[in-house]
Amino acid sequence: MTTILQIEDNHANRLLVERVLAPHNYRLLHASDGESGVTLALEEKPDLILVDMGLPDVDGQTVVTLLRQIPEMQDIPIVAVTAWPPEKAMEIAQRYGCDGCITKPIDIRSFPAEIAAYLEKRK
Repeated sequence: MTTILQIEDNHANRLLVERVLAPHNYRLLHASDGESGVTLALEEKPDLILVDMGLPDVDGQTVVTLLRQIPEMQDIPIVAVTAWPPEKAMEIAQRYGCDGCITKPIDIRSFPAEIAAYLEKRK
């Protein structure tokens, strides 16, 4: 089963992602801050990581930088999820080593296809 780790501090956003992706048979893991997200990523080695850029303890950019320094994490797609304007979000995501960016509020119609596309790139 495909495992997706969502590092997101906002409960409503976590719930929305869970509801939208549940019908697609993904195993979803959640971390509510950057530190626990990095720990969970190391323990579970998910197939995809979704990172909120505005986390309460360590910002998303730092989380991505930390994960990219770990050899086992280098091939795992990491996607920034942020409410920043799309141009700025994509620039920051690329600068810090993300494989892409999804802007909030997420479009629930296209979100499953976007996730599938990021997972397909890993194969």
